[in-house]
Amino acid sequence: MAKPTISDLAKAAGVSVTTVSHAFSGRRHVDPETRKRIQSLAEQIGYHPSSAAVALRSGRTGTIALASSMPFAVAAGPSRLGFLMEIAASAAMSALTRNLALCLIPPHPSAKSYVSAGFDGVILVEPMRDDPVLAHFEQRQTPIVSIGTVPDRPDIPAVDLRSRDTASLLLTHLEEQRCRNVMALVGASQRTSQIESRAAYGAFAQTHGHAPRLLALDEEEGEEIAYRATLAALRDDPRIDGIFAAVDAFASGAVRAAQELGRRIPEDLRLVTRYDGLRAKLSRPPITAVDLHLPDIAERAVELLLDRIDGKPRMIEAAMPELVPRRSSTL
Repeated sequence: MAKPTISDLAKAAGVSVTTVSHAFSGRRHVDPETRKRIQSLAEQIGYHPSSAAVALRSGRTGTIALASSMPFAVAAGPSRLGFLMEIAASAAMSALTRNLALCLIPPHPSAKSYVSAGFDGVILVEPMRDDPVLAHFEQRQTPIVSIGTVPDRPDIPAVDLRSRDTASLLLTHLEEQRCRNVMALVGASQRTSQIESRAAYGAFAQTHGHAPRLLALDEEEGEEIAYRATLAALRDDPRIDGIFAAVDAFASGAVRAAQELGRRIPEDLRLVTRYDGLRAKLSRPPITAVDLHLPDIAERAVELLLDRIDGKPRMIEAAMPELVPRRSSTL
């Protein structure tokens, strides 16, 4: 038998094709009893609305996207599980509970998938200033929200990650552990997390009278650049007794360098990092980090995007991060 059409269903229900369309799309009022009868008849005759046609009529595809221009060297980690993947897993579960699909897309606007796929909206993870991914979707008038505020773009709805609070929490911990010569390993990128970490470290050094030693590193090189930079810094200044790593890959590199030089952690050198991922947990010794509450942040980002799609943009501040003390900074 031929597949039933919308006209067949309309005839069986004794209504117009337009009424059947509205009964499935929900874009126009249909009497509840009529809607129920149409849907019941659809099941009986085996009619299923075309997903493409529903998307065309409703303007929705039922798919949202998650994207980030963060280098893979810092966004992922051991077993390919890291900051971005933790957010993606939680956002996917949040989307599924709302009958939405979530697509993780490449970080390059030239990727073919960007052209062929349609999304109701996009969640950007820690975009940088003048981010090409942001520009790509803005040109296509795709609703956008951000995890981490976009530098100089207060008009983009975002979940504020409170990066300055996070950096200050970690630096204060080092001060409380009697570190008097703290070095900072911070990303050189123009992402809010790194901008605010640099600012927090500058204020910390000035307040506590520390000689500032801030190394702004290329995140593309991940652990290796932090290893080389820390090796050189510790050789140059043996008085360094604390390291604040704003990227967990940098913390892994710093641990390698310290161990190669025979600097005992935490007896000679105390170390902390921003993200409480597998790198921090599996390190030897385990690294003091911060619980950023990423599952909650991902959930709120999905809510934020749905509000943006419905024309209700707003900003959200994440919960205060919590210190997770470990052996790298405490005796």
